[in-house]
Amino acid sequence: MGDNKGAQAQALRPAAFLDRDGVLNVDIGYAFRPADLRLMPGAGEAVARLNAAGYLVFVVTNQSGIARGLYTLEQAQAFNTALALALSAHGGHVDRFYLAPFHPEGSVADDGFDPFDRKPNPGMILRALEDWPVDRARSFLIGDKDTDMEAARRAALPGHLYAGGNLDDLVREILGGNL
Repeated sequence: MGDNKGAQAQALRPAAFLDRDGVLNVDIGYAFRPADLRLMPGAGEAVARLNAAGYLVFVVTNQSGIARGLYTLEQAQAFNTALALALSAHGGHVDRFYLAPFHPEGSVADDGFDPFDRKPNPGMILRALEDWPVDRARSFLIGDKDTDMEAARRAALPGHLYAGGNLDDLVREILGGNL
């Protein structure tokens, strides 16, 4: 009998969990119109660098505007599609978008979405860890808010606070400048 643990470990890949608004795209407050999409400096290059380094790339984003009735899930998904297209123009690829359309003060029913997904809770991260072959030990999160850092902490992942500037510079620093 062979040992499958070695084969399974080789199949695992590191993952980068990226917040959306304020990290990948300019945070204009309740971004949902594709026409309003503006990438943060270096966002496309950062995602392409992560892809080239073998990382799975997941976007984990709170979208309380859905619960507040400001836009629909379909509109949020259309924005995500536009974001994916903009990143692909730089050679970047997002493996999956996870979004939490819940807010405790929302007026629209959450349609079964788990409030445990809403950051600072780690639900979106934990679902990705369950859905994909992720090497947790080599994975991390980049976010621009304390709630992102808390979600990373609760998921037992390193969190890196992005305070603006060129996102690719931060990714290069996290990866150790190797790529």
